[in-house]
Amino acid sequence: MSERSYPAKPKPGDRVAVLSPSAGLPAIFPHVHELGLRRLREEFGLEPVEYPTTRIMGADPRDRARDINAAFADPSITAVLATVGGNDEVTVIPHLDDAVLRTNPKPFFGYSDNTNLLSHLFDLGIVAYHGGSVLVHLGRPGSPHPLSMDSLRAALFTDDWYELTPATEYGDEPNDWHDPSSLDRPPAMFPASGWSWHGPRAVVEGPVWGGNLEVLSWLLQAGRIAPSATYAGCVFIMETSQELPSAVEVYRILRNMGERGLLAGFPAVLVGRPKAWEFDKRLSPEQKREYVAAQRAAVTRALSEYAPNAVVVFDLDIGHTDPQLIVPIGGTARVDAVARRITVLY
Repeated sequence: MSERSYPAKPKPGDRVAVLSPSAGLPAIFPHVHELGLRRLREEFGLEPVEYPTTRIMGADPRDRARDINAAFADPSITAVLATVGGNDEVTVIPHLDDAVLRTNPKPFFGYSDNTNLLSHLFDLGIVAYHGGSVLVHLGRPGSPHPLSMDSLRAALFTDDWYELTPATEYGDEPNDWHDPSSLDRPPAMFPASGWSWHGPRAVVEGPVWGGNLEVLSWLLQAGRIAPSATYAGCVFIMETSQELPSAVEVYRILRNMGERGLLAGFPAVLVGRPKAWEFDKRLSPEQKREYVAAQRAAVTRALSEYAPNAVVVFDLDIGHTDPQLIVPIGGTARVDAVARRITVLY
């Protein structure tokens, strides 16, 4: 596996690009977006720079790609942050200028549909960062979650090892962005039970690859995933979205990855805490528990069939739930199943 390089980090006072590679939700929720930008300035000391499509819903994929290319090419921009996810970034990637990205590597932060760009940067040999959203995390109602902000700050400004810590509380029932007054009160939070470890008592270290599971399945269908040997030895991260995919769908995606030869190459798998509630799927507490249990059973089944010797850790805060920890895609992770610790190199 070829080495991947960490781009130089920004420092307080720097200009950073704020883009919408996927959905231009700042156009619909400017109050949430502006709150996120204010916190980026006040809590991180960074100056956000928006691009033409940042606040446009349904922008042409070529225009969104043009903004990404321009942000990477601009020597005054020292990092690139996605506003939020979406569902069609797969159409943007073919229009990127890979020569520009390779020549001007910058730390990119995003998750969900931004798995598209994270995976593309991985293929280009550039370490990028799974996590962080101007709307979701910086624009969190009430105040930013301390764990999210500590991880984001470390990933933005440091080049050191960072230990991921289990959250004592989590949320998956967000406030309604359509109600501006909801920004004044924190979202509902629930007790978190910590991580669940399975597999051998081993210490695994390797580069990270993965992201949102549904988007990874789209990338596979679009032919955007390299030969399986490319990812052998990687620590695989996976998480599911607010669309609440069924346990059957989760199993089938992983089964198909296994048939392709991907899963057998992963010595460790880190599974994000599943989001189990959305405005159009208002599950009761008992239904949420059943959904989470069914997804865990589906993941366990697929990994037992295709990666039986992998170290597997469930319920990390690395996905669509609150808080969210940052994981470097292409960067190094150390999964210690003996001491039950996970550290990542930012």
